[in-house]
Amino acid sequence: MTKSEIIVDGSEGEGGGQVLRTSLSLSAITGKPVRIENVRGRRKKPGLFRQHLTAFKAAAEICDATMEGAELGSSEIAFHPGKIKGGEYDFAIGSAGATNLVAQTLLPILAHADTASSVKISGGTHNQWAPTFDFLDQAFLPQFQKMGGRASAELEAYGFYPAGGGAIRIAVKPTTETHALALEDRGERTGEKVVAVVANLKRDIANRELTTLLKAFNLREEQGEIIHAEGPGPGNAVTLFLEHENVTEVFIGLGEHGVRAEAVAKKVVHQAQKYLPAKDGSGKISTAVGEHLADQLLLPMALFGGGVFTTTDISQHTRTNIDIIKQFLDVEVKMTQLGRKCWKVEVLK
Repeated sequence: MTKSEIIVDGSEGEGGGQVLRTSLSLSAITGKPVRIENVRGRRKKPGLFRQHLTAFKAAAEICDATMEGAELGSSEIAFHPGKIKGGEYDFAIGSAGATNLVAQTLLPILAHADTASSVKISGGTHNQWAPTFDFLDQAFLPQFQKMGGRASAELEAYGFYPAGGGAIRIAVKPTTETHALALEDRGERTGEKVVAVVANLKRDIANRELTTLLKAFNLREEQGEIIHAEGPGPGNAVTLFLEHENVTEVFIGLGEHGVRAEAVAKKVVHQAQKYLPAKDGSGKISTAVGEHLADQLLLPMALFGGGVFTTTDISQHTRTNIDIIKQFLDVEVKMTQLGRKCWKVEVLK
């Protein structure tokens, strides 16, 4: 251990991979070395899994960092960053691990490079307990772009657990100017869409998912779409896109062996129903983002121009992310409850 390292306890707060990802991003960007102890200490199987190890090694390659503990299962790691380098990169998780979580780590780093970058990440694209490609592309990236981020994403191939075989590509240009995010109200609804994806499974599964969701939200048949994806194994995902003037929220259900298609779709219905009626105490503000997008907005806000958003809830993920950000950056984050399902979050720089 060196005196200059920031020491992070990976078992604090939510105690999962978010601690690792945020710490790596901020270490690379600020140049401050970090040591993470008790990596993913609150998980049933702590330590580095493949997707975490890939994010660790990828961040190190991009900023020429020295590493300690870069192996599967490591419970303690150290990361000493060098200069961030843009360019062409290709990272393979080697399993169905979440490509989008690796992308979440690398996007803010590459936004601080001197040159443009193109990064291919191979693995799973639609995973349980992780943002899917659709969430990254339709919910997160438009807000990232509002803040000054210059990035886009492309789905090259679908990848489902356990076979994997998917790939995404992110293109990132250096950030030249930053803006405060102003996202206090979602605005008027501008569109709805349901997409069901099946890989090596019967079309009937997707049909039943669409039927359940279209009926639940009184949508027309043409607002549903079925995609037959190629892939090395079976997989299924159904996604509801709710588009508003200021934000698109994305709700996802992933098929599981032994779980009926209708049950998968109903999980999506329940997620969306928590979001749809959320307002402040006066009933005037329609809460802008759900708890998962709230968690992801914090880091670019703290790095770029700050700002404000409203969210349905403050999750343990969000609180932990705030704590990690404060260890690296001199920012203030204020959280104010405006209603039963409405919190106002301000990032002050």
